[in-house]
Amino acid sequence: MRYPKNLPVLAAARNNPPAQFTMPTQEQPPPEDAQSGLSLTQLWSIAWAFRVQTAIIAISIIVATAAIIKLMPKTYSGTATLMVNYASNDPLIAGGLATGPVGTYISTEMELMQSAGVLLPVVDKLNLTSDKNYIDGYRPGVGSLRQWAADVVAKNLDIEQGRFGSQLIYIKASARDPVLAASIANTVADVYLEQQKQRVYGPATARAKNYANELAELKLKVGLAQDQVTAFRQQTGVTDASSQTSYNVEADLLRTLEQRYQDAQNQRRAAEVAVSAENGPASTSVMGSTLVQTLRQQLDDQNTQLAQLRATMGPAHPKVLELQNQIEATHRSLEKEIATYSTNVTGQLAAARELEKKLAAAVEEQRNKVLGVRKLQDEGTKYTLELESAQSVYKRALDGYDQIMFASGEHYTNIDFVSRAAPVMTALKPNKPKLMLMGVLGALLVGIAAPFGYELVLNRRVRCRDDFERGFGVQVLSEFDAIKFTPSSP
Repeated sequence: MRYPKNLPVLAAARNNPPAQFTMPTQEQPPPEDAQSGLSLTQLWSIAWAFRVQTAIIAISIIVATAAIIKLMPKTYSGTATLMVNYASNDPLIAGGLATGPVGTYISTEMELMQSAGVLLPVVDKLNLTSDKNYIDGYRPGVGSLRQWAADVVAKNLDIEQGRFGSQLIYIKASARDPVLAASIANTVADVYLEQQKQRVYGPATARAKNYANELAELKLKVGLAQDQVTAFRQQTGVTDASSQTSYNVEADLLRTLEQRYQDAQNQRRAAEVAVSAENGPASTSVMGSTLVQTLRQQLDDQNTQLAQLRATMGPAHPKVLELQNQIEATHRSLEKEIATYSTNVTGQLAAARELEKKLAAAVEEQRNKVLGVRKLQDEGTKYTLELESAQSVYKRALDGYDQIMFASGEHYTNIDFVSRAAPVMTALKPNKPKLMLMGVLGALLVGIAAPFGYELVLNRRVRCRDDFERGFGVQVLSEFDAIKFTPSSP
C-alpha cells in the first residue's frame, strides 16, 4: 500500500521483544521507485491469509443455493406442433391462390392463438379458474376471473415458428404439472383449429345455402322461359324462330310484287303521255302509225290525181267522180283508224291504272305479311334467347354446385396437427445443474472478493516483501520465515 495504516508486528519471545516501528504522524508521499498495483505474490498472500474465511463464505452460499434450488417449484413444458398450408385450399377460390404473404399469414395465425378468443375457451375447458396456480393474486372487481386465468396462461404460453421460415408452428405451454402443460398446449391447438374451421366452413356453408336458393330461382326462371317458348309455338305455329326460310320466301315475293308494281307505274305513265299526246293538235304517236301514214300517203296521191283529172277532163268526168269517191273512202278509213287508236290509248291507260292499283294493294298486303312474319320471328327469337340464357346460367350454376357442397362439407383445412403434446416428466425449470453450477461459481467469487475487499479497503496489511518494495519502494535484503510465538515460562 502506498499509504498503509499500520505495519506488521513480528511475534517474538517476551524476553526478547522485537523492535518497535513508529508510524508517521502524517501521510508521506510514496517514494519515487514505489510501484502501483498488486503483484501475483501480493494477491496470493492475501488469499492465503483469508483462506478459511473464503471457504466458509463459499460453502455457506453453496449450501444456501442448494436449499433454494431444492425448494424452487418445478415447471414442466408440453409442445404441440401444427403445420400451416398457407396456400388456400378453398375450392371457391380459383387456382388455390395464396391467402397473402407467408410471413404475414403465419404471424397472424400465431397472434390468433394467443388472443383472448382462444385462451378463454381453453380456461373454460380445463376449468383453470379452480386451479390456485392460475387465480393467485386475483382481486375481485379488477376484471373477470376467467380473463385473469387467461392472462396467466398467456404468460406461460410460447408460440413460435419453425426455423428457417418453415411452415411449422410450435405451441409450448408451461405448468407445474406435466399433464396439465400438455393439456393446455393441446387444448389451445384444438380450440384454434375449431375456430379456424368455423371461419372457413361457416361462410362456405352459408354460401352453399344461398347458392341452393339461387339455384332454385334459376330453375324456376328456366321453367318460365320454356313455358313461354312452348306457348308461342302453339299460338303461332312457328317451330323454329331462328329459321329464315319463311321470311326469305315472303321477302322474295314482296320484291317481285314491288318490281311488277314499278313496271305498272311505268306503263300507266306511258299511257297518260299517250293520251295527252292524242288530245293535242297533232298526235305524234298517231301520225307515226304505219297504217295512218299509208292512208295519208294514199289520200295525198288521190288528191294530186284528182287535181290533174279535173284539169284535163273536167269536174263531171266519170273518172273524176270515181276518184272523188275513192278519196272520200280513204278519208273515212283514216278517220276511223285515228279514232280506233285513240280508243285503244284510253283503254290502255285505264287498264294500266287498274293494274297499278291492284299491284299497290298486293304490295301493301305482302309488306304487312312480311312485317308480321318478322315480328313473329323477333318475338320467338326473344323467347328463345331468354330460354338459352336461363339454361346457360343454370348449367354453370349446376357445374359449380359440387364445389360449393364440397366446400361446405369440411373436406379441407389450411392447418393440420403434426403431433400432439405428450406429458414430459423432465422439468423445464428450474435447471438444477445449471443453477447449481452458477451458485458454486458465484459462491467462489463472493468468497474470494469479500476478503479482498475487506483487506484492500478496510484493513490493509503488509504480508510479503512486495508490500515493501511496491508500496514503499524499499528494497528487501532478506526475508525470514514467520516467527513462531512461544509463551515464556512463569
